[in-house]
Amino acid sequence: MTLAISIIHIVICLLLILIVLLQTSKGADIGAAFGGGSSQTLFGSAGPGGFLTKITTGVAIIFMITSIGLAYFSSHKTGASIMKESRPQKTVPPPPPTPVEKGVPIAPAQPEPAKPLQPAAK
Repeated sequence: MTLAISIIHIVICLLLILIVLLQTSKGADIGAAFGGGSSQTLFGSAGPGGFLTKITTGVAIIFMITSIGLAYFSSHKTGASIMKESRPQKTVPPPPPTPVEKGVPIAPAQPEPAKPLQPAAK
């Protein structure tokens, strides 16, 4: 499910970028006054105002829905995994017994003999 939503989300992202780039900016009318030739535009001299605005709104709504869906599915992951079920469980052997468990007494640690201090060389 997450993969399908991710693919839709990526397609919608690219479509949204393309639609926004097709739209003219508010300052584009000034370019037509200096010989920009607005009759050579893709949507004619009237401009793409209503059509691209409605398409942009629809694609933006779908983008928000897929974003919320991806956030929901990523935060509500189940603990089940196929990999955990397919592997046999390994048992760890117990550690070898310590000498205390065998009944062998441990000798107390002997302190190191103190070294005599030597005078500093001059």
